[in-house]
Amino acid sequence: MIDWLYVIAIITIWLSIVMTIVTLSGGVIFIFKHMLHTDIENLPPLKRYPKVTLVVPAHNEEIVIQDTVRAILNLNYPKDRYELLVYADNCNDKTAERVRHLQDSPEFVNNNFRVIERTGTGGKAGVLNDALKVAKGEYLGVYDADAAPEQNALYFLVQKILEDPERYAASFGRNKTRNYQQNFLSRCINLEIVNTQRIQHTGLWQLFKIGRIPGTNFIINKKIVQSIGGWNNGALTEDTAISFSLMRSGKLIALAHRAEAFQQEPETLFAYYNQRKRWARGNYEVILDNMKYLFDRTPWRIKLEVGYYLCTFFWFNAAIIISNVIFVSNLGFSFIHTFLPHINTVVSLGGPLSILFMINWLLMFFLYLLQMNIALASDYGQATVKNFFYTLISYFTYAQLFIIVSAAAMYDMAKDKITGQRTTKWYKTQRF
Repeated sequence: MIDWLYVIAIITIWLSIVMTIVTLSGGVIFIFKHMLHTDIENLPPLKRYPKVTLVVPAHNEEIVIQDTVRAILNLNYPKDRYELLVYADNCNDKTAERVRHLQDSPEFVNNNFRVIERTGTGGKAGVLNDALKVAKGEYLGVYDADAAPEQNALYFLVQKILEDPERYAASFGRNKTRNYQQNFLSRCINLEIVNTQRIQHTGLWQLFKIGRIPGTNFIINKKIVQSIGGWNNGALTEDTAISFSLMRSGKLIALAHRAEAFQQEPETLFAYYNQRKRWARGNYEVILDNMKYLFDRTPWRIKLEVGYYLCTFFWFNAAIIISNVIFVSNLGFSFIHTFLPHINTVVSLGGPLSILFMINWLLMFFLYLLQMNIALASDYGQATVKNFFYTLISYFTYAQLFIIVSAAAMYDMAKDKITGQRTTKWYKTQRF
């Protein structure tokens, strides 16, 4: 039985390697296709400048809100073609006061923005649904309170969606870590984000035209959002949920790779664990809700996306946990065997399965290094010797945290199913 589990784990690792190679190939093709850019100082005028309503959901964000609002108000987009709504959502700090201070500033007297103090329910999704009712724009844009957009971000988001406005229901950009030099954790998160933005997102878009709405730095067609019923109030990952809704309707979410925003990431393990567990739990719920579309006439992209998520979050995670348990058990039994010869290892060390597993592990490790270094090389200022060494260390430390977070999220889900209660709630990410 143990041998069969080991074989399944080995096969799973091979499938994971194949998936990684496919995605990496798409990412590399995308990188080479977009190596040359036009001068950002002389961007060509857009075909038209649709009105955009930018929304910033903010719950107790007094530390970061002014930087984000200031960056949005300085966007390179006609001032009369976008409005800004800052929602101080159930705040008990000075978030609203900080935004009003900017309203009184002569620098922004000609900007169209206001702060709305909200006391409703539904979390971030509730805020976005409220904004949907009052937004005057053709498109709705979203920036988290800690995500300051680069000056041309909105220009590039609109430029991309105008390439095919009938098919592209939304466009999303890249998010970069603004505090990555803070400590070891923030540097590791930065590596993860660079890899996600530069390889996974680009690879899936290049090969399959699959895009995913992130939590921030995107615009979406207001009428289409209204037609699918808006956001899921109270959803832990409202971005993943609406991405699946758009794909089910046959629309595409386009990657605007030059639209960048700089967001703050957790600087403590406590903040990281709670944020990522919420993300994992929310993604699990969305995946399970969409599994039924694997076997109907839903567009093929959603079937591929559900399969991708199922493999990544469930199958591969389970295989890693099983193989790790067997590996650790082997080490323990081999140590005991030196003192008690009648105690044998679970899988014979030096046997075919053990050797094959080691080969697979080495392949995964070197593929990880290749993927990370291609991602770093494609991002200005990231291809440093220091980041290379952080990549090596993070594989054995930070990358393993995902398994712990995933297992904790699955445990919470199982417990909620048994007890009939929902214990995982929205966690407010700590700001620094």
